[in-house]
Amino acid sequence: MTTDAAEDWKHWHEQRTATVSASHGPLALRATHWIEDHPEGRIPDMPGRWAVDGDAVLLTAGESDGVRVAGRPLNGQVRLVADLGPAGDARVAYGERRFVVLVREGVWGVRDFDPASPARQAFRGIEATSYDPRWSVPGRFTPYGRKRTVRVGNADGRERGLGLGGELAFTLDGRESTLQVTVQEDGSLWAVFADSTSGHGSYRFRFLKPAAPDARGRTTVDFNRALLPPCAFADHFICPFPPPGNTLGAEIAAGERNLLR
Repeated sequence: MTTDAAEDWKHWHEQRTATVSASHGPLALRATHWIEDHPEGRIPDMPGRWAVDGDAVLLTAGESDGVRVAGRPLNGQVRLVADLGPAGDARVAYGERRFVVLVREGVWGVRDFDPASPARQAFRGIEATSYDPRWSVPGRFTPYGRKRTVRVGNADGRERGLGLGGELAFTLDGRESTLQVTVQEDGSLWAVFADSTSGHGSYRFRFLKPAAPDARGRTTVDFNRALLPPCAFADHFICPFPPPGNTLGAEIAAGERNLLR
């Protein structure tokens, strides 16, 4: 079973490397622009005019701007709600670039994904620790009575709300620990955590995505699959920092650690 788990981890690591280095993966992000910072509607190095229009973004462009929306040249205006899928599927294209519309706490923005970004060109791989079964342990999820929101710092220097749905308890090397986690739409869990290696030996914080708990709250806490957050690949992501209580005293020498230099 350990051999199978190690082989599964190897495939997972290879897939992760392919995903982050894809044409419009995290490494391709050149910039995140908040439209309110550009009241005149002109965003540096991006064609057209961008404006907030109620619960959407209004993009105005002419044929000479070279913008395409849903595969067709834009000559006029279009209202855009937030993109929910991967960047490569974004509706707005400019050559090989993709412009992804997003909204955070009512603030609208647009991300510029460019396959020719310097970060993508310089990418050498992800430093990750090989599979070790001792980092995969049983966990038990206990939901909160109702969803909680805590304010945490984000990688862009702003503070935003982080929704939390419950607590994940587990024992690692004889030490009982807990993480506050978000419950995602498919029932799986998501945690932002730090540990004693964070900032020296590992990136300053990482993500963990355990599978959806069963009816008794049981799931697996597998730090072999600890993930680098998107902001490890590009400075323009707005990743949340760990909430209070999610800095583990243990040394989690597992999973993705840093980018290869």
